[in-house]
Amino acid sequence: MCPTTASADRHWDGSPHTTRRRRPLRVAATSPSRLLRAGQTSRCRRCGNRIDLHQRTNQRSIALHHAELSTPHVPERCRWHLSSGIAYPHGDASAWCRIPHAVLCPARTPACPLGPHLEALRRELAVRTRRMTDTGAFTPAAPPRSTQPSAGAGSPARPIAQMLLGYYLAEGPVENLRCVAQTRHRRRCTRLVLDPTSPAGTWRLLPTRPAHGQHTQPDTQAAVYDLSHLPYSEQLRWRTQRCPQHATTPGAADLALAGWQPFDPLLHAAHIHTHLPQPPARRREGR
Repeated sequence: MCPTTASADRHWDGSPHTTRRRRPLRVAATSPSRLLRAGQTSRCRRCGNRIDLHQRTNQRSIALHHAELSTPHVPERCRWHLSSGIAYPHGDASAWCRIPHAVLCPARTPACPLGPHLEALRRELAVRTRRMTDTGAFTPAAPPRSTQPSAGAGSPARPIAQMLLGYYLAEGPVENLRCVAQTRHRRRCTRLVLDPTSPAGTWRLLPTRPAHGQHTQPDTQAAVYDLSHLPYSEQLRWRTQRCPQHATTPGAADLALAGWQPFDPLLHAAHIHTHLPQPPARRREGR
């Protein structure tokens, strides 16, 4: 027999090499949600178990249990279903539905009565949390402390911003808000929303307005990062939490949800600050 040498483009048995071309993750232009599936999975800060983050019709996000459950096992007021990436708070007349993670989270008190099936699932999540804690894979989050600053303090931990004719509560300091868009390397962008080359907002003391459906309350002067004087495109960039580069990139998807929440003066009373933040003092140069 004459020995044969395999070709570089073929396997040892003569079969051709087949290389699959990697396709970039994209979101359809008609999709109501710009969030990629890869960006919807996270971990609960209280128990460490997996959760799926989805947007609701009011632009707020909700953490759902990652698996579907049989509809008869879930109370009617705890049933959710997904349509085009948007979560709706009711069933869709199918045999399966989703349930909020807060109902099953072992670190929370259930908001509705649970049946035997959900109680067993809740105990399973508790065992998983204990196992991750014992192995050091998860550390429970510390209880939140009061963020009410005194006069002359720096930027609030969760500031209130005014844009697009509404008040919004940020997930972190204004100067730390990070772009949520996906880069070419399929990673989250490392740029900040606050860019030195773009116009910035102004800290002002403005009266808090009651949320929709609430009774009129006495106005409270609160420190608000005012963006209402900026062009509509800039306000929209802040609302979608994107850097200037990705704000003008067509078709760029998101790898995380924007951290804004519609401000509610009753639910977010702990984040109302009555003093304007002071800029950090400049360090004097020594002689």
